[in-house]
Amino acid sequence: MKTPLRLALLSALLTTGLAQAAELIPIDVHRDANCGCCKQWIRHLESHGFKVNDHVETDMSAVKQRLGVAPRLGSCHTAVIDGKFVEGHVPAEHVLALRKRDDLLGIAAPGMPMGSPGMEMDGHGDAYQVIGLTRDGKDVVVADYPAH
Repeated sequence: MKTPLRLALLSALLTTGLAQAAELIPIDVHRDANCGCCKQWIRHLESHGFKVNDHVETDMSAVKQRLGVAPRLGSCHTAVIDGKFVEGHVPAEHVLALRKRDDLLGIAAPGMPMGSPGMEMDGHGDAYQVIGLTRDGKDVVVADYPAH
């Protein structure tokens, strides 16, 4: 009787693992090969349930232009989820929320603010905002992060 019980438990574990793998949220990240903070942001996404498709690019400006990222919103890497852009070190919670925002073309954490995901440095954090770009080209503040 121990063998059938073990098989049932093993089967349950495998099924649970497959179900969890199926729940990963796909996102494409475009980055320069030499950017270490981009890799840190990818790890941040993966730790929050994303399945990252990592694309190393030779011309990030062309990628940003193709995806409609306004230069004022620019940062070091650009992701795409559900056809919308995610520019820079945006926290995973806002990437998830973007999926429900039909009014936005994308979101950005402009620049490379210290303290944002992938830009952590000894507890220091700059004040920064996550900005959404509306379908009519206007910026809206999605989140405000104070300095710490």
